[in-house]
Amino acid sequence: MKNHYLLECCVDCAASALEAEKGGADRLELCSGLVIGGLTPSASLLAQVKSKVHLPVNVLIRPRFGDFLYTREEMELMRSDITLLKEYGADGFVIGCLRADGTLDIEGLTFLMEACGSLPITLHRAFDMCRDPFTSLEAARNLGITTILSSGQKNTCLEGLALLKALHEKAVQSTAHPVQIMAGAGMDAQSISHFLRQTDITAFHMSGKKVTDSDMTYRNPMVSMGTANLDEYSIWQTDAEEVHKAKVELLNYFPASEK
Repeated sequence: MKNHYLLECCVDCAASALEAEKGGADRLELCSGLVIGGLTPSASLLAQVKSKVHLPVNVLIRPRFGDFLYTREEMELMRSDITLLKEYGADGFVIGCLRADGTLDIEGLTFLMEACGSLPITLHRAFDMCRDPFTSLEAARNLGITTILSSGQKNTCLEGLALLKALHEKAVQSTAHPVQIMAGAGMDAQSISHFLRQTDITAFHMSGKKVTDSDMTYRNPMVSMGTANLDEYSIWQTDAEEVHKAKVELLNYFPASEK
C-alpha cells in the first residue's frame, strides 16, 4: 500500500526513534545534536536505531554547527561518513552545501552524491540559506535530488508557506524529474492542517519534541559545557502523542490508501 503523504520525523536518539514509530511516522531522519539543528550521527547510533525500529532511516550529513560553506577537509569528512553509514544501513542521505555567494555548491553536492550511490537524496535546509530558491530548485533537479526540505526561507514553515506553495507548484511541473518539496521547521498537527487546506504539499517534516527536565539532582551553576543560552538540563525528545496528532490530520485528509 502506498500513502498519498509522507510524515518524516527528525530524531537524534533511539528513544525518540521509538516514539516516532509509535506515533505513526512514515520515515525517520537521523541526526545527532538536534538542539543545534542536527549533525552527522555516529554509525553506532544508526545501528542501534535500525535494530529497534522498522522504518526507513535517512541520515543527515552535517559535520558542524554553523554555515554550509565547507572546506575541502570537511567535504572529505562528509563523504567518508556517507561511505561508512551506507555500510550501517542508511536508507538515504540528507545533504547540502553552498558557495560563498549563496548559490548551491554543485561540485560539492556531486562529490557527496557519488558516495551515496543510488540511495535517495534530500537537500536539507541549506536550501533555506540560498540566494535564489527557484534557481536552486532547478539545480537540485538537474543533480537528481529527489526531495528538498525547506521552511520557505523563514524561521517556521507557516511563515514560509507562500514560498513553499510556489516551490511545490514549480517542482511538480516536470513529470520526468519531479522534486518533492517537504515542509519543515515548527511543523505540528495544526501546521499540517494549514498546509493541507492551502497548498498541495503532502510531505511534512517534524521533530514532535517535548522538553523534559533532567534527572540530575546536583547541578553546578558555575559551569557551562557549551553555549551559555542553552539549558543543559533540558532534555529534548520526540513525543509519540505529538507525532500521532500530526498523523491523524493526514489520515483524516487522506482516508484511503493507493494500491
